[in-house]
Amino acid sequence: MGLVADVIARLKAEVPGLSGRVSGAGDLAEMMRRNALPQVTPAAHVLPLGIAGGRPTGLTGMYRQETECQIAVILTLRSHDATGGAAIDQAEALIDAIVVAVAGWTPTPELTGAFRLLQSRLS
Repeated sequence: MGLVADVIARLKAEVPGLSGRVSGAGDLAEMMRRNALPQVTPAAHVLPLGIAGGRPTGLTGMYRQETECQIAVILTLRSHDATGGAAIDQAEALIDAIVVAVAGWTPTPELTGAFRLLQSRLS
């Protein structure tokens, strides 16, 4: 299983507020193609963002550079109130639950690092 699939499984198991409505980039791309939103919200989509390289270190005859795989979780919520306040409260609670479920977690023992939060943003 890849990291995106691992995160999807983790969110389905650990974030009851999403009620299992967690999928990957393919589902999000299809919704965007149709200019649609998920039928039921809240929903989450997990996407690979790429790999970030750390500072390289050189040893005699060796090259070493740490890397980090970056993954995004995109939340979709509907708001039916004029101010959107209820959706913001719901989004903040879901973000907190996602951070608790994923930050510090390592999907398999053979991986050398745990997930860490880099950024959270409401748009």
